[in-house]
Amino acid sequence: MKTVRVAAAIILREGKLYATQRAHGALKDGWELPGGKVEENETLKEALKREIREELDMEIEVGELFRTVEYDYPDFHLSMACFLCTLAAGEEPTLKVHKAARWLDKETLESVEWLPADVALVGEIKKKCL
Repeated sequence: MKTVRVAAAIILREGKLYATQRAHGALKDGWELPGGKVEENETLKEALKREIREELDMEIEVGELFRTVEYDYPDFHLSMACFLCTLAAGEEPTLKVHKAARWLDKETLESVEWLPADVALVGEIKKKCL
């Protein structure tokens, strides 16, 4: 099975987590942490900064690795490195490829349909970060 390596941003602000909804592909309409595929000769943190710039037109500060999620989808194995991140001063996300986005707090975290690979991770974020 093919392995897809991605880096994802756990962006927290004022007790809320930033989540995005996929606009296309096999996992269309599912909610996830923003981020994307790691390209050849790119570190995880470099990939994450690039993906956030491309998808949300903003800069982030990438902090420590929170957790790496390993998950088997029907067609591929996902290896997702999830980093704690903050928005650079004055930055606000602008959707460029996603269908929607929301800032979710403890009470609204389960109000969206998270992608399967994100479900356990979101529970851990809720316990440790929100």
